[in-house]
Amino acid sequence: MSLVSRSAIIAIGITSLLLSSTALSQYRATQRRAVKPAVTKAINAEQMQALLKRDGGRPLLVNYWATWCDPCREEFPDLVKIDKQYRPKALDFIAISLDDLADIKTAVPRFLSEMRARMPNYLLNVSDPEPAIKSVDPAWDGALPATFLYNQKGELVYKHFGRIKTDELRAAIEKVMSNE
Repeated sequence: MSLVSRSAIIAIGITSLLLSSTALSQYRATQRRAVKPAVTKAINAEQMQALLKRDGGRPLLVNYWATWCDPCREEFPDLVKIDKQYRPKALDFIAISLDDLADIKTAVPRFLSEMRARMPNYLLNVSDPEPAIKSVDPAWDGALPATFLYNQKGELVYKHFGRIKTDELRAAIEKVMSNE
């Protein structure tokens, strides 16, 4: 093999290696951007009520949960799928954790990252959650998980206490979305 042929083969090999390395770096950067972990912000009862307000905008799905709640943890992958499916179709979805404030930088973000959750997440930071819970729904005793769906006008159109029934929730979302 001539020196020119070897040089050409080496040049092609180096170019291929550089292109592969660049493509891999771009792919990894895209993957990091594509799955941004949800950020959790502490809110008080008044801020929570402000989040629930609708004024002719988009329907809103709200899930109240906690990392220590097994049914919450079990249903969360289904909620992440629902968020992924319906957010592009004009459904807002927020999750509100009832974990302890100390967990806002540890257990809560770790769980949300594991779930690949992208919906906005809040942690209710109140000394007594009962008044805030009752302001959401007087019939709600605070049991978790709890899921509420509001139409564009802010009217409660669906609620479920305990682990969601995915088909039932999807049907309620479809109905709200078709009434726009």
